[in-house]
Amino acid sequence: MGELRRPSLDRQVELTDAALRIIATKGIAALSTRSLAAQVGLSTGAIFRHFASLEALLDAVVARVEAVLESTYPPSTLPPVERLERFIEARSTAVGNQLGILRLVLSEQFLLALPERGSARLAACVQKTRAFVLACLRDGQRAGELRSDLPAGTLAPIVMGTVQMLALSPSKARQRVAEARAVLGSLLALLRSPAVAPTSSRRSSP
Repeated sequence: MGELRRPSLDRQVELTDAALRIIATKGIAALSTRSLAAQVGLSTGAIFRHFASLEALLDAVVARVEAVLESTYPPSTLPPVERLERFIEARSTAVGNQLGILRLVLSEQFLLALPERGSARLAACVQKTRAFVLACLRDGQRAGELRSDLPAGTLAPIVMGTVQMLALSPSKARQRVAEARAVLGSLLALLRSPAVAPTSSRRSSP
């Protein structure tokens, strides 16, 4: 019974994370108050003490996705290449730990299953991500740190695809870190202006 006396906010975060796990492994159609209750070891009645309806739960899931994604943006004061590097590392790790985020954000089917307002909010997350990546690339090109022979708009999908690939890696945590660093090093080598030495990054390649 002590479990039920946990602060409501903590329990809501636990429930939304559990909902994301269900979405990641079974799809959004499998998400119900009953499946969620089974996932966290509560009764359906206990679920309704925190969320008045399934729609309210889905709204909280969207808010959780927004919060996780927002936490991956580095300070805007950093140099563009370092800003981009930190973003790729943070976003791929955060999404890799919550694969339900990736399924919700990238799947049109899942977006359609959400209330309209939730779908619009997730679409805004995607647009913000693209705008951030484009800004980093353009700032890096203007600074002469990144190649300018290709438009930033054609490089942005490569960066975003790299984040998705790293997030989906089946490797264990420590291996994923090493894998991410290797992939990130290769990506930056492809993006960098030929006149810029690799050591201009915030850390040298091993």
